[in-house]
Amino acid sequence: MSPRKSRRAVRERSVPGSLARSRCPVANSLEILGDRWTLLVIRDLFHGKKRYAEFAASKEGIPTNILSDRLKRLEDAGVIGSTLYSRHPPRAEYALTPKGRGLGPTLQSLIEWGLKYIPGTKVLEDRSRLRVAPLRDGAGTGVGVR
Repeated sequence: MSPRKSRRAVRERSVPGSLARSRCPVANSLEILGDRWTLLVIRDLFHGKKRYAEFAASKEGIPTNILSDRLKRLEDAGVIGSTLYSRHPPRAEYALTPKGRGLGPTLQSLIEWGLKYIPGTKVLEDRSRLRVAPLRDGAGTGVGVR
């Protein structure tokens, strides 16, 4: 093995996840947030939705298999947390963590950009501003819930 390849192999082993490929913050943010559905789930969380059925009922019609996957990926990334509200069958409520709430200004900028540059876009009622509810610790889990 050449010295160049071995240095790369060491670097890839010592850097978690997508950072092995790139240290660009945009590229790494897109690893977590870079598809249409993920940002819509986050939008819905900012608008007060907490339960799976509420996300599934959004006008955009996210397929249920994709919704399940996105919720799991966001939870694994520490962007959202969940708290069980029913054990049989298991059902969870989701909430933004402080890391997820940090996306508020980014989402607000997307709203403003869309309203300005994409003709025909509009926000429903008073939703041009995101609601960011304070989080409280959920049932000893360390996960924020509303």
